[in-house]
Amino acid sequence: MSTITTVPCPGCGTAVEWGAQSPYRPFCSKRCQLIDLGEWADEEKRIPGDPAWLPEQDDENEY
Repeated sequence: MSTITTVPCPGCGTAVEWGAQSPYRPFCSKRCQLIDLGEWADEEKRIPGDPAWLPEQDDENEY
């Protein structure tokens, strides 16, 4: 007997079953998925730490 794993949607907190029946997992819907993507694109969310690459330190792109 397998147990059903549920996770909270990162956007709204709704319980989402982790499985093929939830195509947007861990999100509950396409809407929550797109809102999250937009937050990353607008840099409202970011991974803490120093940038791995800074354009002003890149000598490879100088021609």
